[in-house]
Amino acid sequence: MSDKKRIFATSRIGEPAENRLRQNGYELEVFQGPEAPPKKLIIEKVKSGIDALVTTLRDPIDAEIFEAGKGSLKVVAQIAVGFDNINRADANKYKIPFTNTADVLTEATAEFGFFMMGMLARKMYQSERLVRDQKWPSWHPFLPFLGDEVTGKTIAIIGTGRIGLAMIKKCSGFDMNMLCYDPAYHNEKYVASIQELMDLRHARGIQKEKTWIKYVDFEEALKGADYVSIHVPLLREGETDKPTYHLINEKTLALMKPTAYLVNSSRGPVVDEKALAAALKNKIIAGAALDVFEKEPLPADSPLLDPEIADRARLFHHFASGAQITRLSVDPDKGMAGRTAQAVIDVLEGNYGGDPAGMPYVVNKEAFEEK
Repeated sequence: MSDKKRIFATSRIGEPAENRLRQNGYELEVFQGPEAPPKKLIIEKVKSGIDALVTTLRDPIDAEIFEAGKGSLKVVAQIAVGFDNINRADANKYKIPFTNTADVLTEATAEFGFFMMGMLARKMYQSERLVRDQKWPSWHPFLPFLGDEVTGKTIAIIGTGRIGLAMIKKCSGFDMNMLCYDPAYHNEKYVASIQELMDLRHARGIQKEKTWIKYVDFEEALKGADYVSIHVPLLREGETDKPTYHLINEKTLALMKPTAYLVNSSRGPVVDEKALAAALKNKIIAGAALDVFEKEPLPADSPLLDPEIADRARLFHHFASGAQITRLSVDPDKGMAGRTAQAVIDVLEGNYGGDPAGMPYVVNKEAFEEK
């Protein structure tokens, strides 16, 4: 029997990172997919005595998994920022560290959110269809439709964590005014720095009009924005005094301008999809672009797939971080795959003195801190 440490991955994470784990002397088995493996198979693999489990958001990781891995499973490494699928309390109870890939997808996710906003507002989908379907009769200055500019407009950034701040940086380059809201923490220093840069751009003639950025309350952000971009974590009732589950709902959508657009690249359940579809159908808001959904893949009966709102709803397959370097680089400072592999190595090799609380990619550090 091999004395190599064993790893089971529920998904491909890319050849470079997979090879790094094998070159490190580990025995790596990868479920080829592309669909997720059944939970029963994950339990079987964990029960067989694997040392590490590499997971995605699709995999339910709870007490059943941790119980199956008693005595052998040392780490669960998730190739994602989110970890809604991992039961943190169960991981802590069984003293199993789990890791994620925060930071490395920040710029790619913010970039994609910005591109979604532009594609939606400038009606790029409708324009391409017009050309492809040979329904472009002749050039006209404003027919058959016009899009909305992004430059010079006001955007509400809902959530100013890493990705929200990256979105602010990108919007500042498009001379946008910014209404910021965060239920937990106001990064006033960052906002002041952005304002300083915008003032300098105006003073040097780089932008014609002065622009501004400020923190406001949630309702003011929604009411004043031409674009609303969501960057909050998913927090449910009982987990916090300011839950984000269905933060965007019938009531909050009604606060937005009828000419405003919603962009969500955070977590699907932050948006009440039935309420959003109704708001689009009734022209409560002008449009929405979504990269995440309450249930993924998006079910065939989703109200968001209603043909009546197809021109106002841009829908993408949870793809915001889907870029070559961000997903596949073996460098843990650049790629999700590299960070996942490094997280496994840190635990199995006993880096950082073998203390999970000191390991940079471990999420549930509290389970290992001295009381």
